[in-house]
Amino acid sequence: MLSLFSFTTMLSKSVLGRLKQLDAYAKTTEDVRIKTYGGAIVSIVCALIMAALFVSELNYFLTTETHHELLVDTTRAGEQKLRININVTFPRLPCAYMSIDVMDVAGEHQLDVLHTLVKTRLSASGEVVREPTPVEALGQQPPSDAAERRDLDNSKCGDCYGAQTEKRPCCNSCEEVQAAYREKGWGMMDPDSIEQCRQEGFSERMRSIANEGCKVQGFMYVNKVAGNFHFAPGKSSQHQHVHVHDLQQFKTTTFDMTHTIHLLSFGTEYPGQVNPLDAVSKVPPENTPGSAMFQYFIKVVPTEYVKLNGETEQTSQFSATSHVKMINHAAGENGLPGVFFMYEPSPMLVKITERRKSFMHFLTGVCAIVGGVFTVAGLVDATIYHSYRSIKKKMELGKQT
Repeated sequence: MLSLFSFTTMLSKSVLGRLKQLDAYAKTTEDVRIKTYGGAIVSIVCALIMAALFVSELNYFLTTETHHELLVDTTRAGEQKLRININVTFPRLPCAYMSIDVMDVAGEHQLDVLHTLVKTRLSASGEVVREPTPVEALGQQPPSDAAERRDLDNSKCGDCYGAQTEKRPCCNSCEEVQAAYREKGWGMMDPDSIEQCRQEGFSERMRSIANEGCKVQGFMYVNKVAGNFHFAPGKSSQHQHVHVHDLQQFKTTTFDMTHTIHLLSFGTEYPGQVNPLDAVSKVPPENTPGSAMFQYFIKVVPTEYVKLNGETEQTSQFSATSHVKMINHAAGENGLPGVFFMYEPSPMLVKITERRKSFMHFLTGVCAIVGGVFTVAGLVDATIYHSYRSIKKKMELGKQT
């Protein structure tokens, strides 16, 4: 039994002895270890470098990267609507003068968009005249002012001044007379010659707000085809497939279309989004007669943004160029003053995918930092130590001779 135990012990020592020979990191006793000031300085610098590189690697690991792909957009134009987000200020064009319309190559028209946009009246100094209210139709009496105006007797059948039809035999308000004229495709006559407009004080109200400005904000949905939306003076209408704006009701033929685009984007917002027209201001050329027509030509690129959690946002980005043209109606020139945005969706789609480095990549980087810094520090320390010893020996030999 004893001999078996002795054999087992000897076998264990032999195996452990052989295992010890595989140690690639041979140790020295404390008695033969030498600590130097140079080694201490190298160790401190080494620790600082490793800490800095570790923080950099950790920041790189936590940073989300985006990968871009260019694909063909296979969605049909009718399957999705394109959302347009707007925030534009017109410091010298009253809200009641302005009409906001949308039209596209598919033949769809949205006249005087009301339901998703808000107009805010601004004073000449740029201050809000009152709280934002739903977009008011051009020439329509504001609800807050309705009590101050005399109502027409609805029991009477007001004159439509030649524009009456079977569906609209009577016009009992200034707005109804204007609507009847638009349905006929006629330009509005002088409001002062219309009894309903005189009773409602239409001309006085237009003169009282002539120096006001307007801020338009909100969003609207359009077909995903080429088209345009515009801000222009005059009530708009569609007559014999022609889009027209009635400017005859105004006492002036010149309109100041100075504007500032605070926000113009397509689709929902996504991280890193850049809207090239944000904070753009335009002023008509000085000493030039007439009114300005500002045109923005926009190329819309459908974009699919995929987040880290797999959630997908269908949005868009765009590029834009601009052009301005002066229109002098007094000189017989044709054209509509206003701000026009001509957009065209691209057939290509950009897919943006969020990515983050894997933990194994981070761990590999940390190990490389620690190993690399230790190796280089060891070489530097050995060079300093041996150089110091060599110089010291030469100095001692010099003293002896």
